[in-house]
Amino acid sequence: MQRWRGLEEVPGDWGRSVVTIGSFDGVHRGHQLIIGRTVERARELGVRTVVVTFDPHPSEVVRPGSHPPLLAPQPRRAELMAELGVDAVLVLPFTPEFSKETPEAFVQQVLVDALRARLVIEGPNFRFGHKAAGSVELLAELGRKADFEVEVVDLKVRGAAGDGEPFSSTLVRRLISEGDMTGAAEVLGRPHRVEGVVVRGAQRGRELGFPTANVETVPHSAIPADGVYAGWLTAGGERMPAAISVGTNPTFDGTLRTVEAYAIDRIGLDLYGLHVAVDFLAYLRGMEKFDSIEALLDRMADDVKRARELTDGS
Repeated sequence: MQRWRGLEEVPGDWGRSVVTIGSFDGVHRGHQLIIGRTVERARELGVRTVVVTFDPHPSEVVRPGSHPPLLAPQPRRAELMAELGVDAVLVLPFTPEFSKETPEAFVQQVLVDALRARLVIEGPNFRFGHKAAGSVELLAELGRKADFEVEVVDLKVRGAAGDGEPFSSTLVRRLISEGDMTGAAEVLGRPHRVEGVVVRGAQRGRELGFPTANVETVPHSAIPADGVYAGWLTAGGERMPAAISVGTNPTFDGTLRTVEAYAIDRIGLDLYGLHVAVDFLAYLRGMEKFDSIEALLDRMADDVKRARELTDGS
């Protein structure tokens, strides 16, 4: 899959495309439906697929300081899109100047001149252009003048009977903030992942016999509610069952909120400086302050036992 940053990187001989546009944070099941349909239609038409997305998140430029918790960094989103069969991802730098472009200018510069769109596929609530003035209806109208069609894909809803909330990044963020990792995975189609570099912490876990990887997460990451979780730690291409702690270590009167992962039954791991991924499978318990180190160790042993059972064979 090709990755382009900015319109100037789009090859001049790319040919016509089937395009979809959006932030696609998390590439959740609603996004997968739209992107999957985009890939399907491109193959039917004998052209290639392009996903257009933005960096940074538009809200951070339009309303500085309002960046929503990030479900997946750009490289991870690109990986997920590649798995869906996308041919190219175009990341448009979202600047204050870009945010002021009219819907008509956006269509001409991006869809017509750069990508030579034959078909554009979007969800029903898609908005674009300055102050989100553009709608799917306007997009279709502009497409008729510029020789491309527009197809709208209805988003599925959460719940076996289809009577829940529509799949959305907002829904995933709420579930994560509540520690509902099962619900988040239902909407994402996979466990929620947090990434970052392993840094040196207080090293109390090592002293207690449960050495943890202290993960300095990517800025704006959607961190689950404080508590202990079962999941996996992936480092150097190896996926290891893990017990994960999110919080401030109240037993030791901590104040810094951290994400720490203990790779179960792994001895002598040296992960400092490595970029790792932490996947959250299930919530085990809330963060507690223990009266003694012995009580903490007993609970940690129980946490590891439960995490081992939950991740066994997964």
